[in-house]
Amino acid sequence: MHWSTQGGGWPGGGGQGPWGRGSGGPQAPDLEELLRKGQDRLKRFLPGGFGGARGLILIVIAVIALWMFTGFYRVQPGEQGVVLLFGEFVQSTGPGLNYWFPGPIGEVVKLNVERTNQITVGFRGAGDVGRGAEDVRRGAPTRGTRDVLQESLMITGDLNVIDIDFIVQWRIKNAADFLFKIRDPEATVKIAAESAMREVIGDTTLEDALTVGRQEVEQKTKELLQHILDLYQTGVYIADLKLQKVDPPTQVIDSFNDVQRARQDKERKQNEAEAYRNRVVPTARGEAAKILQDAEAYKTKVVKDAEGEAKRFISVYDSYKVAKNVTIKRIYLETLQEVFKGTEKVIIDSSSQGGLGVVPYLPLPELRKRSGRAE
Repeated sequence: MHWSTQGGGWPGGGGQGPWGRGSGGPQAPDLEELLRKGQDRLKRFLPGGFGGARGLILIVIAVIALWMFTGFYRVQPGEQGVVLLFGEFVQSTGPGLNYWFPGPIGEVVKLNVERTNQITVGFRGAGDVGRGAEDVRRGAPTRGTRDVLQESLMITGDLNVIDIDFIVQWRIKNAADFLFKIRDPEATVKIAAESAMREVIGDTTLEDALTVGRQEVEQKTKELLQHILDLYQTGVYIADLKLQKVDPPTQVIDSFNDVQRARQDKERKQNEAEAYRNRVVPTARGEAAKILQDAEAYKTKVVKDAEGEAKRFISVYDSYKVAKNVTIKRIYLETLQEVFKGTEKVIIDSSSQGGLGVVPYLPLPELRKRSGRAE
């Protein structure tokens, strides 16, 4: 069959070809001739003819080889591959070039296990988009947030209501469990985080949650949340949990602030009283200790003096018993020495025979006075 007809034109075209040219122009390509040439080339490529068994076998082998070649796959750094056989989990593979049965027999699902995902609990807002891990760690405020009271209002251990917003950052640590053990990972993590926070806040007083206990609440909630997720084999790792807002409910925040100011005034007065007590009590204790030490020293002195006098009397008495005359004479002399120690003394020589009734004497006081003036 040829495109041209008798007269060299397109049938019914008034001698025009299919491209609007007459019989004198270039002719249309002959499709039958092109097909014939293609068959000849294929026969030369496949010895034995196109319909031969050897040719079919080679074609099947080539198709199978191409199909098997599609089983090579590459897991990028930071990813984890999950290998499936007829939809059933077989194993997990790490980064690198690997091979597995191609589809539809086998399948490989690759998940990024180093990407940090973020969930907000207690608030929503477009400001969360694009916030980095450093912003979350510092507790940087979000822009245009909307409070979700159903999630943020909680009961503390002392039966007060508190409004808490927090952020949970999580990563995939087991890709197989993450794919097959949970249906909605983000919702599961969020519900578990809210439940863990309510349990921790239920054991914490309002004052601790607002002031000194914030870090402890974060740590306990993170540990409890990780325990819950591990218990359900979710394959999720909690990287961080950060409190964003910890306040009383909006309806009572003014009254709460008044109470806080009164409590601060109370603490200030107590601190001042404590400082005064710390200043006065040690001084009084020091004075009391000094008086006690003085009394103890006086007591010791009196007792020792009495003991010394008693020992001296006993020694004199013992000496008296041994030699009574000597002891009496010594005591007599010591007594006279004690009596006459501070008086003026005149020595009279009773053996001398002075004239006219004048008794010779030695004026010792006058001699002492003269010697003192001479010096």
